[in-house]
Amino acid sequence: MTDTDPNMVDLFAGPGGIDLAATRLGLRPAGIEWSPDACATRRAAGLATIEGDVRDFGPADFPTASVLVGGPPCQPFSVAGNGAGRRVLDHIVHLAEQLAQRRPVARHVTDPGQDRTRLVLEPLRWALTAADTGHPYRTIVLEQVPQVLPVWAAFARILRAEGYTTVCGVLRAEQYGVPQSRRRAVLIARLDGPATLPAPTHRAYRAGVPQDSGDPALRPWMSMRQALRREHPFTVVSNYGTGGDPAARGRRTWDQPAATVTGKVRRNRLVAADGRELERLSWAEAGALQSFPPDHPWSGGDIGQQIGNAVPVTLATAVLAAALAPTG
Repeated sequence: MTDTDPNMVDLFAGPGGIDLAATRLGLRPAGIEWSPDACATRRAAGLATIEGDVRDFGPADFPTASVLVGGPPCQPFSVAGNGAGRRVLDHIVHLAEQLAQRRPVARHVTDPGQDRTRLVLEPLRWALTAADTGHPYRTIVLEQVPQVLPVWAAFARILRAEGYTTVCGVLRAEQYGVPQSRRRAVLIARLDGPATLPAPTHRAYRAGVPQDSGDPALRPWMSMRQALRREHPFTVVSNYGTGGDPAARGRRTWDQPAATVTGKVRRNRLVAADGRELERLSWAEAGALQSFPPDHPWSGGDIGQQIGNAVPVTLATAVLAAALAPTG
């Protein structure tokens, strides 16, 4: 093994949110990502990158890795109304149970939507394959939109049967220093000690509750004003309407955290106190709302989608630190 051999493999690695956190904690991550644009950003940031589909690789390709992390694409699970999202989750749980019984489950299917949905099974497939070859991952960390928590709970049951301790739950990004009220479902599994979610370091954001109110043992949540350092007050007007009514679009002032950052972040309008339209967010500012450093080298195309899909760096740092915390 050399100093550059990875000890962590990141599936669906995106532009580097989890890997920046891992590097801060002294890990040596390697990320698999199929978007050429996100790979361009990763390479510009000096992150070890394999451009390709995670289904074309496996644990044997990363023999020195003892940590497995992953944030599969969330779009198949962000389904509202008509119960479609629930049906997708039930099907995925069924397929996960098939994998746990070592029954074959197709990695690819002809329906494009189902094919993308099945990507969420890949971290479990990697974990079980590693266990079956006698070199299990010591630590596993997965994240997704909150709707996927039932899948993580199923994975947790399966991994406990493989000897892991597990925990899963929904975390609020602003409680870990992210200037954004994003919520993510997280699973942590460990072979070397008890699995625990990270304790919040900041207060939870509540509309109408002042920043300096709440548990004095926790720091105040971070506002857009603090993260972006713009000189004059502004209001962010969401690009999403409610029922087609522009007047119902969400609004956040600069003294609040941002709402969830999406791939359309630069469509949000910034409006001054006197109603003037202000310059919209730069890529660096949009990245800052995801707690990326201001000089992160966003590259390639579709940068908005890269930023919207990314894992906030400070949230990832807190989760990885909890997952790797020494025991005893």
